[in-house]
Amino acid sequence: MPIKTPAVRSWAAALLLTLSGGWALAQPLLIAHRGASGHRPEHTLAAYELAIEQGADYIEPDLVMSKDGVLLARHEPLLARVELEADGRTIKRGADGKPVLHRTDTSSNVWQLDKYADRLTVKLVDGRPMAGWFAEDFTAAEIRADIRAQERLRDLRLANKAFDDRLPIPTLDEVIALAQARGVGIYPETKHPSYFKAFTDAAGLPRMEDTLLKALHAAWGNRAEAPVFIQSFEVANLQYLRGKTKLRLVQLLSANGKPYDFNVAGDARGYAELAQPAGLDFIKRYADGVGPHLNLMIPPSGAATPLIAEAHKRGLKVHGWTFRAENSFLPAEFRREGQALGDMAGQLKRFLDLGMDGFFTDQPDVAAEALKKR
Repeated sequence: MPIKTPAVRSWAAALLLTLSGGWALAQPLLIAHRGASGHRPEHTLAAYELAIEQGADYIEPDLVMSKDGVLLARHEPLLARVELEADGRTIKRGADGKPVLHRTDTSSNVWQLDKYADRLTVKLVDGRPMAGWFAEDFTAAEIRADIRAQERLRDLRLANKAFDDRLPIPTLDEVIALAQARGVGIYPETKHPSYFKAFTDAAGLPRMEDTLLKALHAAWGNRAEAPVFIQSFEVANLQYLRGKTKLRLVQLLSANGKPYDFNVAGDARGYAELAQPAGLDFIKRYADGVGPHLNLMIPPSGAATPLIAEAHKRGLKVHGWTFRAENSFLPAEFRREGQALGDMAGQLKRFLDLGMDGFFTDQPDVAAEALKKR
């Protein structure tokens, strides 16, 4: 049986010969957010494999580092997170004396492994205290040996918990190998780049961005047309990457707040300012696109903003995030009472009609079906 390669839709078939003899862009890019994370624990090979089967053009690994500088697919440096007391320094414990688990930011079973109990710690991540077990305190071999993925949204995606404690945490190299074997693109995010630069500087390791480029260039070459986008919520590391690669770069834009490196540098601009024309002019100097939160394109109460049109005027692609089918993530108008999932396809259509070039989703199957209907 031939290997299914749905990404041909976006690389080759995305340029369709028109009746006039020109070329026209086809469907927007379908980017599997941490894999098919609505169906499998996020950032696992099982989640990425299912996403490809469901029609994803790109798979997205968030990247963190191990103690020995190996890039791993995880949402945060924390392999498991626990709650802190109000003082931000003391780990909260239950009546049994055990740490109280953070219910939406624990993605592995490390908290259940007694052999690693002494690695529970509190650190500052982007200026905020967080407690738990951090990837950079473990070698890649330790993580691969007996730490296994768990469903991060453990109180919401209950069906995914059937895969808990079974799936290893993949390395970037494994995700690249899968993408190449199945003919899809890869869309890595450098997580907390200032935090990890401080780590690599102290450990005498190559910085995250250099390790990432070494792997990507080896796999696809240093080419702007490679099926690769590199994204970040910070700015300085994208500017650093621009000087070293032709691979496409995307500036992520949150609905509020500001890039952490702007805080460090004393830059007063926030994401809201970067989403304005002057901010897009700035982004154009080093990036090929923007990845805005949905609220920056269509606010919860109000008409659509000109963000997509303004980005296109500057030659910037727009890849919006994140489309999720569960009712709790959807605006009221797209929720379905009495059902587990709402009308994500209806929500997605509103954004596609504005001209969005691509989008991140936790349910690639729902999104692929919506695109077929277009």
